[in-house]
Amino acid sequence: MPAPLNRLKHRLAMGETLYGCWLGMAGPYPAEMAATCGFDWLVIDGEHAPNDLRATLAQLAVIEPSPSLPVVRLRDDDPARIKQILDAGAQSLLIPMIESADQARRALAATRYPPDGIRGVGSSGARASRFSAVLDYLTTANDQICLILQVESRAGLAELAEILAIPGIDCVFIGPSDLAADMGHLGNPGHPEVQAAVLDAIRLISASGKAAGVLSTVDPFIADCVQAGARFVGVGIDVLAFVGALRARARKFNPG
Repeated sequence: MPAPLNRLKHRLAMGETLYGCWLGMAGPYPAEMAATCGFDWLVIDGEHAPNDLRATLAQLAVIEPSPSLPVVRLRDDDPARIKQILDAGAQSLLIPMIESADQARRALAATRYPPDGIRGVGSSGARASRFSAVLDYLTTANDQICLILQVESRAGLAELAEILAIPGIDCVFIGPSDLAADMGHLGNPGHPEVQAAVLDAIRLISASGKAAGVLSTVDPFIADCVQAGARFVGVGIDVLAFVGALRARARKFNPG
């Protein structure tokens, strides 16, 4: 029995445009709620949200039976953390703050078993192999890992063409908020200079044949990104949706 088919990787490879939501509430119950809402994918955020390994594992478990496809964003490109989350059963990873082709190659290597990479072998007792029920896991796992690299600085954009030339990277995701800060527009990802840089990057990624990714909650800019070629498109954040709805409700009855 081979490793399970990664439907996110497959659908991106087929050229689909997939819409998703960020999960930052760090618990299985809200993740399970989000998994009923009809998104193509859900990112479990381990960079800025308070998600440790056990919280991430619990959210993977409740999302996986749903039509939504789970993605885990790690806090960095540490190979030990990548190995651990892959053993926990994640097949799609989003790695933030990629600023060079060398860093991209190291991140890719961390997701692959030798001879293609440096991932340590410990799957026999791991959730990834269904605790040794997936007999051919070691020989088939590499082909089912979806690697999404997040470029969110001027340094990363400067090396974007070289990053895109690396085989095995499925998607390059442009992070508007950190890019805005790096460009001198902290807190203003809607600045015209930032949006132009994001759209230019999406066009370059799309032209390379890889999937381009982005996150925005501004509908007109989302439309611009899709028109430019974005296909891994984040359109919501659970925390903002939750507090936005509650604040609106509170203002209706307690405007003071």
